[in-house]
Amino acid sequence: MVRMSAEERRESVIRAAITEFSRAGYNGTSTDAIAKRVGVSQPYLFRLFPNKQAIFLAASSRCLADTRRVFSAAAEGLEGEEALGAMAAAYQRLIADDPEKLLMQLQMYVAVAAAEAAGDHAFGEQVRADWVELWETVHLHLGADVNETTTFLAYGMLVNVLVSMGFPAEHRIWSGFYPVARPVQE
Repeated sequence: MVRMSAEERRESVIRAAITEFSRAGYNGTSTDAIAKRVGVSQPYLFRLFPNKQAIFLAASSRCLADTRRVFSAAAEGLEGEEALGAMAAAYQRLIADDPEKLLMQLQMYVAVAAAEAAGDHAFGEQVRADWVELWETVHLHLGADVNETTTFLAYGMLVNVLVSMGFPAEHRIWSGFYPVARPVQE
C-alpha cells in the first residue's frame, strides 16, 4: 500500500470539500463528512487545516483557480470576440462536465453573504480576493475592456442562475444569449 504525503492528503481534502460543500453548503457540511469522504480521521483533517473555515476557503480558492485556468487556456492566443466565445464555450463545458464547480461557486456566494450579514467581514476577504483574480483574468483576455469584462461576467452569472434552476437548452429564456452561452443539449 502506497502512503500519501501530507500534500497529497491535503489535495484530496480539498477535492472532497468541494464535493461536500457544493452539495450541502458551508453550514450544512460537517468536517466529519469531509474526513469520511477522504478516509481520514477528523484529528488528521485538523492537522492539515486549522478549522472548517480554512477548508472551505481552500475549496473556494481551488474552484475559482480552476475557472481561471479554464478561461486562460481557452483564450490563449485569441483576442476580442474570439477570446470571449472561447471562454464562454469553455465555461459551458466546465459546468456541464463538473457541475460541482458551479454549485461550489453558488455556495461561496451564500456563505460569504451569510457571514457578512452576521458581521463577519473577514470570512469573505479571501473569496473576494480570489474573485478579483478571476475578474482580472477575464479582463486581460478581453483586451482590458471594462465593458466587455462586465458583460461577460454578468452573462456568466446569469448562466449560473439559469443552469442551477434547471432551464433546458430549448427554453425561450436562452434566446438572447450568444450561441456558446446556451447550455449543452443532451
